[in-house]
Amino acid sequence: MNIQAFAKATNITAYTIRYYEKIGLVKNIERNSSGHRCFTEKDVVWFEFIKRLKDTNMPLANIKKYADLRDIGDTTSDLRMAMLEKHAQVLAKKIAEEQGHLNKLNDKINYYSEMLKRK
Repeated sequence: MNIQAFAKATNITAYTIRYYEKIGLVKNIERNSSGHRCFTEKDVVWFEFIKRLKDTNMPLANIKKYADLRDIGDTTSDLRMAMLEKHAQVLAKKIAEEQGHLNKLNDKINYYSEMLKRK
């Protein structure tokens, strides 16, 4: 698929796709005889994973490191797993913090709700 169809399939702008290619998050994108990028379903899966890492606040530098290890191959599986485990721990801590904030907000909402009922 061309870059426009790929952008639509991944919900990532063509600009961002080109940027990710420029910084090395994606390599070896096939090109047709005209030199245009030809993306595959395998590329869709990879970009969805990149997007998930970004959505969970993994820094681009870490995603780049993961991508470089991925390009090396299966011999780096242990290193990639370690990176994901570390990121999962950071994410779990952040979720716990956010849950604490949500609980406090709900406590305050309940306080005001009870106060308004008494009026």
